[in-house]
Amino acid sequence: MTGTMEQTPNLEAVFAHFVAYQQSAAVKAGVELDVFTRIGEGADTVEALAKHCEAAPRGVRALANTLVVMGLLEKSGDRYRLGADAAAFLDRRSPAYVGSMVGFLGAPMLREAFGALTDAVRKGGTAIPESGTLAPEHPIWVRFARDMAPVAGMTAQALAAVLEADTAPAWKVLDVAAGHGLYGITLLQRNPRATVTALDWPNVLEVAQEFARARGVADRFKRLPGSAFDTDPGTGYDLVLLTNFLHHFDPPTCEKLLRRMHDALAPGGRAVVVEFVVNEDRVSPPAAATFSLVMLASTPSGDAYTFAEYDRMFRAAGYGAVELRKLDPLPQQIVIATR
Repeated sequence: MTGTMEQTPNLEAVFAHFVAYQQSAAVKAGVELDVFTRIGEGADTVEALAKHCEAAPRGVRALANTLVVMGLLEKSGDRYRLGADAAAFLDRRSPAYVGSMVGFLGAPMLREAFGALTDAVRKGGTAIPESGTLAPEHPIWVRFARDMAPVAGMTAQALAAVLEADTAPAWKVLDVAAGHGLYGITLLQRNPRATVTALDWPNVLEVAQEFARARGVADRFKRLPGSAFDTDPGTGYDLVLLTNFLHHFDPPTCEKLLRRMHDALAPGGRAVVVEFVVNEDRVSPPAAATFSLVMLASTPSGDAYTFAEYDRMFRAAGYGAVELRKLDPLPQQIVIATR
């Protein structure tokens, strides 16, 4: 006896994997048609949903019943109501709404990348042209900046708490590959003496500037258009933010970037990385473990890295102490390295 329990083969589970894309499409349709918000507002029958969502009753019935099977909706008689997850995250009236994420995560280019996954596995990198999502000024990053902002805002608040931004001195911050800019913008909101320079492609920085204006910190938010690998960022920064960026590249490329950021930091300054950090077994935690496949499909050489790998990259780039901090209950973690 080995002590392990023998599992019964489950054809239904395998079939569910075959058609998982259909569930993604159902959630996307539900968000785009505002099904979850309309039910939350009281349009809880097929007829009412069809009217408020401007859709055919037959279509609404098929979609809503599928969302019930998926656990996002509940049904009693002919009336629907939101399940707990949908109420929290898919009703636009909720402060935790993240429905816009489906636009980026289901973007045609990412679907194309996964459609060519077999070729990517054979090749060892993306099988779509022009370096995948890393082509200069790629429009997908404008979509990322807009669609991923809700969940980034939650992560940014958690990061600000870990960094103790509320009681920090007058930080000078460089936000590399800033995207929506919310990590730096949140630090500005929490630390009224801080300033932020956001580095990214010009088209992406337009979105970040919109968020900075909307949150009342545009006077302390400076845009620096260009590539993180070529643009001179200046020097004397207390913090360099590298959020959801290093995973796009192989370790030598990461080390090259980290050396540039080391030079941009003031003595004692810190580089702050927000990432999916995979455990040494590379199959846990689930979000980080499966993220390596996203990088395989969409980039030439990106990956999900362990903390030991980040530690080696930072030390090779000249940093001193490197630490790992949790962002519970969020799936990402923080790596902080001190110059």
